[in-house]
Amino acid sequence: MEVYVTNGEISDFERQEYINCAIESCRGKEIERIDITIDGDYVVLDASVKTVPFDRIRRITGYLVGTTQRFNDAKRVEERDRVKHSV
Repeated sequence: MEVYVTNGEISDFERQEYINCAIESCRGKEIERIDITIDGDYVVLDASVKTVPFDRIRRITGYLVGTTQRFNDAKRVEERDRVKHSV
């Protein structure tokens, strides 16, 4: 993780506290970069997180699903027998 401080200097303790704050606010996401900008008495934190691949979600037989892998036999039959509408 890259950490950049601009417009001033801060102690190592302050730097680590700002990093901890950014990590807490990004709960569970992998942070690529943190920009700490000193603006007088204020500090602006900007954390850039890694992008997560997007899985397509569809509505099939009333359920929002990405795939039908976890469907049981009855739900698979319902999906197979459904009426598909064209546009």
